[in-house]
Amino acid sequence: MSEAGSASENGDWESLARAASLRGADGEDQVDLLRELLSFRLDESPYAIPVERVREIVRVRKITSVPKMPSWVLGVVALRGEIVQVVDLRMRLGIPSKSTSRQSRIIVLHGDDDRITGMLVDAVDQVLRVNEDAFQNAEVSTESGAVNELCVREGEFVSIVDVDRVLELRAD
Repeated sequence: MSEAGSASENGDWESLARAASLRGADGEDQVDLLRELLSFRLDESPYAIPVERVREIVRVRKITSVPKMPSWVLGVVALRGEIVQVVDLRMRLGIPSKSTSRQSRIIVLHGDDDRITGMLVDAVDQVLRVNEDAFQNAEVSTESGAVNELCVREGEFVSIVDVDRVLELRAD
């Protein structure tokens, strides 16, 4: 079975997209390996996630709470007939929650088994293209374990969020 075939069966979006992006138009491996990341802000600090996991970015809308969920799961929203669970990424990462602003957004993510989930963030910045060798493992362990890598961009550290870890529904 091909690498692309096994990646899609396992729902491994990141591996599938990376494998596709590492091949040039001629089928040869590219020399400069770049990762594309969607950068966003939480408490004025920069964070990022792999762009291949992003389905869309939407303005904050009415969130309906769901009983017996962890406190960092805000509830659900209706998005063109689909029910999307929304996670407060600030709370999930141990940052005190705050009220939403005009810049707040919900980043809707592809997940396993064709499920989608939204992450509430303070603001969305831009898409970054970063050389693979600019990444380093996060030396500092967060309580949730959700930040697994760092990179330096424009003089500041950008925390790379492990999307799968953030979306786990069990409390840590």
